[in-house]
Amino acid sequence: MTQPIIRHVTSRTALSTETGPEAMKMPAPVTEKVTKWRVCCDGDDTAGLGHPRVWLAISPELGFVDCGYCDKRFVIDRENAHDDH
Repeated sequence: MTQPIIRHVTSRTALSTETGPEAMKMPAPVTEKVTKWRVCCDGDDTAGLGHPRVWLAISPELGFVDCGYCDKRFVIDRENAHDDH
């Protein structure tokens, strides 16, 4: 029987939904450059990371957003971004 992976979350643990300086310290498992300020994520079924589809809005100040399910980071390509925010 395999043991489950347990992640202990403390007040010092950066969560995927954080947008402060703590979020930049934790490397994202996958980063995708996008040209839209609103993106959707449903994980990656081929890697076993599928999850319900969620819509995320990239903050113009930060320039990125992390998925709360799989921690995938979406980074805006400011030079080619569409004005949809």
